[in-house]
Amino acid sequence: MIDNRPITLSPATISLFKECQLCFWLLIKKGIKRPNGVFPSLPSGMDKILKAHFDKFRVKEKLPPELSELSGVRLLSNTKQLEVWRNNRKGITYEDKELGIMQLGAIDDMLDNIGKLIVVDFKTRGFPLKEDTHEIYQSQLDIYTYLLEKNGFDVEKYSYLLFYYPEKIKDNGSVSFNTKLVKMKTNPKNAENLFRNAVSLLKQDKPPEKSEDCEYCRYAVERGQSN
Repeated sequence: MIDNRPITLSPATISLFKECQLCFWLLIKKGIKRPNGVFPSLPSGMDKILKAHFDKFRVKEKLPPELSELSGVRLLSNTKQLEVWRNNRKGITYEDKELGIMQLGAIDDMLDNIGKLIVVDFKTRGFPLKEDTHEIYQSQLDIYTYLLEKNGFDVEKYSYLLFYYPEKIKDNGSVSFNTKLVKMKTNPKNAENLFRNAVSLLKQDKPPEKSEDCEYCRYAVERGQSN
């Protein structure tokens, strides 16, 4: 708790913290958000369809074809628990009383490896993956592992990113997608350190320096200089 206000930190806010500490500080401390751009509806639409797609195979107790290369695992059968974890307002939560914050993360799906959980996160892209595309999601997956462990679950120290990207338009007008499954090691300790560093920053009364790479901060400075 900071300034007697409850603070909730999520993978999205931690991503902002890593991108620009000033924008993060302004959002959490002052409630000043970055300007909203045009938000593409395709990813959220795909997210809903993909979850329904996975649920069909869950009922059949089978893995969807995108996961056919995996063996010895199954989709999490506890649908009530999964429904909560998928909810952006509920998700997987943990109250860190030492830091005075609520930590939250919402997942797409989960695998069960003989009692050990494995996070599966869907990603929609317009183009095939680059060699390092998956790396920007490392903290997100670390946080999911951390939250699950804090809630007492046995979790594998790896997760899967399942990428979908368009391949071609078929003769009937429908679009076919390629998929790429990427296995990533996870480290919950890194997530804990990120939370601690973020809270330490928020306890400062003076705003931090802007990031040199932050386009929002650069725009604000240049606009101020032109007035």
